[in-house]
Amino acid sequence: MARPKYSEVEKKLMKGIALNLRAILKRKGMSQKELAEGIGLSTSVISDYMNANILPTPGTIQNIADFLRVSKADIDPSFAGNARESTPNNIPLIGTICAGDGLLAEQNIEEYIHYPFQSKRQPDYALRVEGDSMIGAGIEDGDIVYMRYATWADYNGQIVAALIHDQEDGTLKRIHWSSGSPVITLTPENEDYNAIEVLPSEDRICGVYMGHFKPEREDK
Repeated sequence: MARPKYSEVEKKLMKGIALNLRAILKRKGMSQKELAEGIGLSTSVISDYMNANILPTPGTIQNIADFLRVSKADIDPSFAGNARESTPNNIPLIGTICAGDGLLAEQNIEEYIHYPFQSKRQPDYALRVEGDSMIGAGIEDGDIVYMRYATWADYNGQIVAALIHDQEDGTLKRIHWSSGSPVITLTPENEDYNAIEVLPSEDRICGVYMGHFKPEREDK
């Protein structure tokens, strides 16, 4: 049987569902076969959901959520906005890690978070800030920064997420360069930290900053 043709919005939603299902099963130590048996579907259908080949119906999403003891929004990002047919306003939160060629590694996604500004360009992902090297820009430890995929900055002095020397942990800094030098400088917004100087071959940009917010902190 031929698979249905999906719109770009539906394809994006299918990918989000697939990523969420993989993360939930991994967290719970459950196999695709166990999920299939638990909700009465074939393993091939579950595999199609996990590989973003088929869009599950809302009823199937509910059955899966009930079996896994999670909410529908934990599986299907669009349910968080109460609009199954609309473009999801949820973006992946991936800690402080970028991977490979600057794209997200599926296993690094912690959860999906809501982006509240529907009229603005949607970020591609979010990072959880660790440390205080950017406090001069108002970005503190524990803040969430919104990022757009990019392999280079739009302008000199822009805040970027970068991987240095192919390390897995990204760094959030301002990028600076000059026409008379091959060196790229990644500059913190805290005088207690030193700038990092690298050659273009040693530095990989995996996103540019689009804004941030401060989650509620628990009283210490």
